[in-house]
Formats: sequence, C-alpha cells, structure tokens
Amino acid sequence: MSVSIGIVGLPNVGKSTLFKALTKRQVDIANYPFCTIAPNKGIVEVPDERLKKLANFYNSQKTVATVIEFWDVAGLVRGAHKGEGLGNQFLSHIREVDAICQVIRYFQDENIIHVSAKVDPAEDIETINIELALADLEIVKKHLEKLRAKLKGAKTQEQKETQKIIDLLENKIMPALENGKLLQKVGLDNEELESIKYLNLLTAKPMFYVLNVDENSLTQNIDLQKIGLKNEIVVPICARLEADLADLPEEEIKEYLKTMNLQHTGLDNIILKAYKLLNLITFLTAGPKESRAWTITKGSAAPEAAGKIHTDFQRGFIAADVINWKTLLDAGSEPAAKEKGLIKLCGKDYIVQDGDVCVFKFNV
Repeated sequence: MSVSIGIVGLPNVGKSTLFKALTKRQVDIANYPFCTIAPNKGIVEVPDERLKKLANFYNSQKTVATVIEFWDVAGLVRGAHKGEGLGNQFLSHIREVDAICQVIRYFQDENIIHVSAKVDPAEDIETINIELALADLEIVKKHLEKLRAKLKGAKTQEQKETQKIIDLLENKIMPALENGKLLQKVGLDNEELESIKYLNLLTAKPMFYVLNVDENSLTQNIDLQKIGLKNEIVVPICARLEADLADLPEEEIKEYLKTMNLQHTGLDNIILKAYKLLNLITFLTAGPKESRAWTITKGSAAPEAAGKIHTDFQRGFIAADVINWKTLLDAGSEPAAKEKGLIKLCGKDYIVQDGDVCVFKFNV
C-alpha cells in the first residue's frame, strides 16, 4: 500500500532541510519565508534490517523495500487561511495524504529569521493548528451549501442520510473548527470519521510532531507539556545534522549513532513513528530471485495481505506458509525450518504479524 505524509510548519523551521535529508534531493533552501513555492515530493525507502538480512540469507538477486511518500509545502503563517503569505493554496496538495508531520522549531539561531521574531514552540503549534482548522472550515462551509441544495430534491432515504451529515457538520464539526481545534481531538467516533472522510479534512488526519532541536539537545529530556504536547507522538531531531548524516556512508552513520548512544537516526525514527501512528506493519516475501517488504494495516488477515501482492492472490487464496523472519534465520535454512516444523500452514483467519515471512498458495 502507498503511504504518504504531508510536512507542514511555519517558515524557517527546518522543513525543507528535513525533506532534503529524507529524500536526499536538492531542494531550494534559503533563509527567508516562503522559499518553497511549489510542493516538493519525495519517495523514501522504509528502513528495515530484517529485509537486508533475509536478502543475504537467500542471496537474493533483487531487494525491494517498502516506501513512504513525503510532501513538503510552503511555510504557513498566521492568516494563511485568508491568503496571508502564500495563502492556503498549497494545503490542497496534502489533503489526500495519510498523515501530517508538523515540524516545530526548538533551536535558537540569530542568523535564521523566525517569522514571528521569536522562538516559541507552543505559539507556533497553536498558529499551525488554527490555520489548518480554519482552512478546513472553509471546505466545510462550501460543502454545507451543496448539501442543503441537494436536500431539497432528494428522495426520502437520501434525505435522511444527507441530513445526518449536515447535522454532524453543523453541530459538531463547525463549532470545533471555529475554535481552532483539531478534529482528531474532539471525540468523533469511527462512523462519524468515516462519513466525512471524502472531504479530506486536514485536522481529521493523524498527526505527529517533529521537534527540530540543536545537536546538543538530542540526548536531553524535553518538557513537552510546556509546549502544549502531552499524548502526541513527538520525534526530536536536528534537521541540519540529519542532512549531513544523509550524505555519509552507512558505516560512518552507525559509528555516529554508537557514539551518541542512539538506536536510529532521526530520519528513521520519523518513518517508524509514522508507521506506528497509522497502525501499519510489514510482512516479507523472500527467496533467491527477490526479497521484498510489504506494508499492511495491523490486524489484516492473510488473504488481505496476499491481495497487496496481487488481487488474484486474495481472490483465489487457499493458505499461506508463515514463519517469523528471525526464526527462519536462526533455523539456518528453509529446509531446516520445515524439518523442525517451524513453518506454519495458516488459513484465511490468520492475522499476519509484523515480521512474518509469507508464501501464499492460491488458485488462479
């Protein structure tokens, strides 16, 4: 499945530097607001040591990682929903992403201008949230006009369904947006969220925060409550450092992480946290010809996982041979794993687990 993340934030918070590090693409970075005019799009491989080890295990001719898509749009400012700065025209580019990554400036640097002339993470978060909410409000207002017009000529059942959405928008959605609230935090149930999904409202999307800090703060504890973040997913990174690391050989990156007592780079953490936020896991297929990673929603049954490879696999699903990647490697070989009974034959009800290596059996 294709996974996409929209990167938002104020000007000069490090969004484009982060994007460059993520994608290793040269984008236009300059020390003034609104440098990013057109949205930048980049495809990034999801880091997975399991895939590399499986490829080595089978001596695979080809290795294919699963990917994640990042969109970097122009920096927002207070009043963006009304057209201030470059306006909210660029938000349309990220209305169809799966989640939003909000980049917050936490570092001090007199040489890098802050659009508000001061570094205040809590205020910056509030500004972005309000602008996203007000941009959504404009969408809701326009859509309500269409629904009210539709109501007049609709049949009984259609009227009932249309009125239900109107009531939701008028009584729950609009009041929240008018107060600058994120819809993900106003207690909408799954049915309500599903009924407005087609509107692609930004504030209803899962959101996580990247705190752009200086290098010295990477290993320090940050009081997140002081900046208005409590239960949110937060990834502290130093975007400038990540951009430098992205150009280094893998061995040098590993040495740096070991020196700093870190398990992953900031970039890897962003991708891993995005997967957690979106409730995604990875299963694998492996063999001499190819080792490949596949992304599915956690809780997916075996036929659904098979369908990610090809719809025919799901339609004609019979069973799946399944083994955990580590169990397979520890067995020493696939024949040894079969001999020890470590490869399980699973049916349609089997829920695929993160790190499963699967071979699907199906009828065409």
